[in-house]
Amino acid sequence: MRDVYVVGAHTLKFGKYAHKSIKDLTAETFRGVLADAGIDQQQLQSAWFANAAWGLQGYQHCIRGQVALRPLGIDAIPITNVENACAGGSTAFHGAWKDIAGGFCDVSLAIGAEKIFQPNRFAVFASFLAGTDVAEALNEAKRIQATLPPAAKEALPTATTASAGKTKKRARKTLRDRLRDLRDQAVVGVELGEALGYNTVRQLAAFGSGDHSPFMDIYGFAAREHMRKYGSTPEQLAIIASKNHWHSSFNPNAQYQFEVSVESVLNDRPVAWPLTRAMCAPIGDGAASAILMSGDMVKKLGLEERAVKVRASILGSGRARGDDEADIGQRLSKIAYEQAGVSPQDLSCVELHDATAYGELHQTEALGLFAKGEGGAAAERGDTKLGGKIPVNTSGGLLSRGHPIGASGLAQIHELVTQLRGEAGKRQVAGARLGLAENGGGALGQEEAAMCIHILEGRQPA
Repeated sequence: MRDVYVVGAHTLKFGKYAHKSIKDLTAETFRGVLADAGIDQQQLQSAWFANAAWGLQGYQHCIRGQVALRPLGIDAIPITNVENACAGGSTAFHGAWKDIAGGFCDVSLAIGAEKIFQPNRFAVFASFLAGTDVAEALNEAKRIQATLPPAAKEALPTATTASAGKTKKRARKTLRDRLRDLRDQAVVGVELGEALGYNTVRQLAAFGSGDHSPFMDIYGFAAREHMRKYGSTPEQLAIIASKNHWHSSFNPNAQYQFEVSVESVLNDRPVAWPLTRAMCAPIGDGAASAILMSGDMVKKLGLEERAVKVRASILGSGRARGDDEADIGQRLSKIAYEQAGVSPQDLSCVELHDATAYGELHQTEALGLFAKGEGGAAAERGDTKLGGKIPVNTSGGLLSRGHPIGASGLAQIHELVTQLRGEAGKRQVAGARLGLAENGGGALGQEEAAMCIHILEGRQPA
C-alpha cells in the first residue's frame, strides 16, 4: 500500500442551523478544507460523502453526495455515498484512504454533513431507531428494562427516565406546548405505526418517555452492567462529562463551550439510569471534512510541512459473541496497532466515541489505554484530562463538541490533525506525535454495528 497523508481538515462549529440546508453546510466545510489544504478543487479525483438523516428529514434517500457537491462544481469524478450510522464520517475517511493507498487516485475528499435538529423532538429521537435492528426493538427494550434496579423502576412510570430513586421536576408546560407535543407524538406515532405495526409502537411507548434516543437506554444498560461487574460509579461518569466540558471550553468549534461541575452533572435531569442529561451527547447539526493525498503528490505540491500521515485506517463490523470474548473496539484496535506498528502506550492523544460518558469509559478500556474495570478510576485520577497520562477527547468529544451523525467521525480527524500540527491553542497536548480516533455506529447485539479506528502521525522536527 502507498503512504497516505491528510493535507486538509476542517469542521464547522456544531450546533443548530435551522435556516441552513445540507447543501449550505457542505459548502461551508468544503470551502474551509480547500483553504486548509491549499489546493484547487480541480485537483480532487474522488469524493466520499457521509450522511445519515437526509432521507428521513428531507426525503433525499439517494444520490446525496452528488446532490450536495454538484453546486460546488464537484461532478464527473467518482462520488461514493456513505451511510454507516454514527460511523459514517470515519467510514468516508476510510474510503478516501483506500482510494489512495490502493493507487486508484492521488487526491480524495471525505466529507460529512448532517441536520439532526428539528422542532419535533419526538421525530428526532424516533429516527435513531434506524441505527438498531428495528424488527427486534421491542425485545431489546424488554431486555434492557429487566436490568433496572427496583428503586429506578419505582421512581417513574417510565423506567428509562429513572435515576436511582430520585427524580427532578421539570417546569410545567403551557397548554399550547402540551397540545403541540400531542400533535408531534401523533405524527410520529402514525409514521412508526404504519412501518412497525401500531401494537408494537404502543408496547415500545411503555418502555420509554420519548424524550431521548433508544441509544441512551442501551448505554444506560451497559453502564449498569459495568458498575455491577467492576464497581464503577456514577461519580466517575460525571467526572468524565465534566472533563469533556472543560476541554470544549477551549474549542471554538464546540457546540457547548462552557464548564459543568461534577456536582451539576450528577444533579442534571435523569435520562437512563445512571446517565443524566449532561452525560449524554446533544442533538445538533454540522459538517466536517478532510482531504487525503498520496505521499508522491504531497512532495510534488510541496505540502510536507503540515501533512499528517495516516498510519492505520481500519473499518469493521460487530459480531455475535459471548460475554467473555473481545468486543469490536478490542478487535479493531489490535488490528490498527499492528498496522501502525505502535502500542496504546505510544499514543499522545485520543478522540473516541463518547455518545455518553459511559461510552468514553468503556472505550478507554477496549482500546487498551487502561485495563478492564480501571477506566473510571483513571478518569478520577485525571489521566484522561489535558496534562494527564493520555488526554482523551480534547475537542470536548461528542458530549460537548456535539454529534451531527455523519460529520462526527471527520470532526475527530480534524481535532487529531490540529493537535499533531501543534495548532490546538489552549487545548494543545504538549509534544503530540501520534493520535487515535475511534468512531462507532449503530447498535447490534452486544456491540456497535460498525466501527472505524484511525491512527495518525504528525511531522516530527528534523
